[in-house]
Amino acid sequence: MRQKAIRQRVGALNPERMTLTPCYSNHGGFVPPQCVHPFAEAPLQPEQFTAVMAHLGPWLPDSPDLPPVGIAVSGGGDSLCLAWLATHWRKNVLAFVVDHGLRENSAAEARLTLERLAAIGVPARLLTLTNLRKGTGMAERARHARYAILAQACHDTGCIDLLLGHQADDQAETVAMRQRAGSGPDGLAGMAWVTALPTMRLVRPLLGFSRIALRNTLQAQGLAWVDDPSNEDRKAERVRVRQYFAQDPAARLACWHEAARQGQGRMLRQHILAAAQAYAGTLLPLGWACLGTTLPESAVLASFVRTVGGLVYPPAHTAVAGLYQHSNGGTVCGVQLVKHQSQWFLVRERAALQAPVPLQTNQMWDQRFLVSQISGSVPQGAYIGAAGLGIPRAARMGWPAQFCATLPAIWVQGQRVAIPHLGVWQDTALQGLEIVFQPPTPLCPGSFYGAEV
Repeated sequence: MRQKAIRQRVGALNPERMTLTPCYSNHGGFVPPQCVHPFAEAPLQPEQFTAVMAHLGPWLPDSPDLPPVGIAVSGGGDSLCLAWLATHWRKNVLAFVVDHGLRENSAAEARLTLERLAAIGVPARLLTLTNLRKGTGMAERARHARYAILAQACHDTGCIDLLLGHQADDQAETVAMRQRAGSGPDGLAGMAWVTALPTMRLVRPLLGFSRIALRNTLQAQGLAWVDDPSNEDRKAERVRVRQYFAQDPAARLACWHEAARQGQGRMLRQHILAAAQAYAGTLLPLGWACLGTTLPESAVLASFVRTVGGLVYPPAHTAVAGLYQHSNGGTVCGVQLVKHQSQWFLVRERAALQAPVPLQTNQMWDQRFLVSQISGSVPQGAYIGAAGLGIPRAARMGWPAQFCATLPAIWVQGQRVAIPHLGVWQDTALQGLEIVFQPPTPLCPGSFYGAEV
């Protein structure tokens, strides 16, 4: 069903629809007419939300036979308002409520949120995090854990779009914090309206509406929400910025417009980078990149390193610069630059590969290879790990041994029984197994940012 959904959305990218999908057809950014006053406080009307969603497509047909559009709902005013608005936009939606377990009453709040969603006609699933512990970097760890469990839930239910409740105040606060941290132009673009990931899109349709407007919308409908006490804790930088903005609304608006301005520039750079990537090299499904006889410029090389290494962010240009200094290549961020038959290749560094993990469907290995399908029985104790050296020359299909050593292989009791990417199947029962190269970030992210009016 998920593959059918992807095909239907790709099919929706036709000339008639392109005027409704500027995120795919240009890099100029947009602010829907409904969002030109981001900090207005009047309650939102469903028609405003529906008009914004028309700009953020294409969307699957609103049919129960197709996967739903996912909604991340924390229970707070922003995400609950998002869920209420979404019910007036389409019927086939599914909310995901994450119980992070970090507060004593988090489970009760999650149950209450499920009840409130049911009351407005939104089906929902509870997702529970069990391994989060308080301590250093808790906020960052919790954020990564939430996104990981949400991504898995979307995969399990076939969702290829996930709506997030970030709003205009969040955007302004993010930019202010990044300004103080000395972020460059890309960071100052803030959060994207649409972020394209390998298997799904993150969509933030509320970036043009204020926190107060969303709460006023709920109050007008007689709907209650959960208030997180951590939103008043001045130990958090975001809370201090929020309180500063309350005293200086002009600074808040300036930061929101800064995100829009920098977002236009970021999309233009993405557009140029994509063209340069297409000219510079080829990303292979074996997890390697071929860059031809001449190395591309630093930004392009960094983007290939990120993808081959399974990184979320590209390495710093200063780190990549060292690769140009040696005629035989070098290593950066767990990726090796090597020459093969007079051409440059990027391959994973063997020493940086992940240790073996149990073989099961949806298992990710080395942050890059996903076990997408298992047909037939799996031998007891089977695991997925690096193929290693010792692959016969005839099986390597002309590739160097050090390249093939980084491929995913299936092992049982210390014996290598399959290397799917090379068509090696010593255990024929495993021939229905599929492992796909799926790094966490696309080679050229298709993020869509706002624009100034």
